[in-house]
Amino acid sequence: MKADIFLGIDMGSTGLKAVAFEAGTGATLAAAGGALPYTHLPGGGCELSADAIESALMLALRGVADQLGPRAADVRALSCTGHGAGLYALDEQGRLLHGRAVASTDQRAGALARRLTPQWGDALYQEVGCRPWAGQSSLAAAELFDAANGGHRAIRKLLFAKDYLSYLLTGEIATDASDASTAGLLSLDSGAWSAMAFQAAGLSDLMAQALPPIVPTGTVIGRLLPARAAVCGLPAGLPVAVGAIDLLASLSAVGAGQSGHAVAVFGTWCVNAVVAPAREPKPEVGAIVRHGPATDRLYLENSPSSMANVAWLARTMQFPDAAAVVECAMTVPLGAQGLRFLPFINGGGVAAGATAGFVGLKGNHGRAHMARAVIDAVVALHAWHLKRLAVRGLGVPGQVAALGGGARDPRLVALLAGLLGHAVQRCGDDETGARGAAGYAAQSQGACADEVLPVCCETIESEPHAAQAHADFHAEFEALISSMAPAFSLLTSAAR
Repeated sequence: MKADIFLGIDMGSTGLKAVAFEAGTGATLAAAGGALPYTHLPGGGCELSADAIESALMLALRGVADQLGPRAADVRALSCTGHGAGLYALDEQGRLLHGRAVASTDQRAGALARRLTPQWGDALYQEVGCRPWAGQSSLAAAELFDAANGGHRAIRKLLFAKDYLSYLLTGEIATDASDASTAGLLSLDSGAWSAMAFQAAGLSDLMAQALPPIVPTGTVIGRLLPARAAVCGLPAGLPVAVGAIDLLASLSAVGAGQSGHAVAVFGTWCVNAVVAPAREPKPEVGAIVRHGPATDRLYLENSPSSMANVAWLARTMQFPDAAAVVECAMTVPLGAQGLRFLPFINGGGVAAGATAGFVGLKGNHGRAHMARAVIDAVVALHAWHLKRLAVRGLGVPGQVAALGGGARDPRLVALLAGLLGHAVQRCGDDETGARGAAGYAAQSQGACADEVLPVCCETIESEPHAAQAHADFHAEFEALISSMAPAFSLLTSAAR
């Protein structure tokens, strides 16, 4: 008897993939997908066309169906995950407004976020778990659709990345608490949409018409439309379950929600998180997310720039890809002979107005030193955030797992272990977002995701002989970032 198959779809900040997993073994049976053609615009804009999303989704599903062959009939359910926040706004015809989505790395609402923070920041942190930031759905809507003059009223539905994918597949609209909360739009106490969050952005009238229903993850919200099934080669009527943001899906895939250890996700964003019980008073962290159980919270320390810094260097210095940047970097020792990099190519969560740049650049530095400085800084930023969580008593001491595209290279995980001063778990499956989504699909059919989709991790040890060098480097990194706050402020003022 053939085992059931569950399908997970993951739309990140750089690409979209669909992966089929076998129940029982957790084995990857098929995977397909590719990069998404985001458009980078003046002023920090980052957008993606509706046509590109639909094309990428259907090509990925068709690729999986073709690889499965006759076993496509064994797919029992699918679910979607994706990056949080950003803006997926539908017009009255049910299409993306102006034919585009806005990525969570978009920076055009940055000035609006800074203006709102003095009045609303502390109150919003208590209400929704975060202060205003550029990539929020509400601020992007206010900034890009002229809320002051009512342009935002063209928005008929406000969705998130994963929910837009589900909508394309089923025609049904719903979301879960994790996406609404990550976007800073959900009351931590009540679990309902926050009137304060929309009031702060000048979008109070959206609450009456545009917000989707919030349902638990793993809930079947619709079935694969016959027209979609005919194109992608999967069974018509296939159940589609609501998922969660990609971070929570990844944590779910490796069991971090149950174990309580911290997770570092080496993706476009520098994301570091711990699932722990709700606390009062609220600990001062980057963000607090309500994701389902009323007693639990997802505590985040993050910046919108992790591997995005590496991707920028690859593009600018004409490396073939990010992997080539790492290879080149590893020809130079830790510290890049005095060259340092500020890893905030898409902004940062460590100081207002943080931007990227090299510090200490000299004539003897070359391409490899620049690559090493970027890699060192990316990993050090993760360590910086993880240590902030640990200092606040969040997470099991000495227990960290590394996930995401950057964790494919064990050398980056070993560097993280060195900077933290303890071993780090590296997931052997780099498709944890899709695996977590497939777990929600399994849950929708009454199965236990942990049992039907197991995953293995390996332990990457720190290097005892290099402990002092790692400690010294991290101390210097922290001091450099702290000292840059006045410069960031000056540069922000100059750009106005």
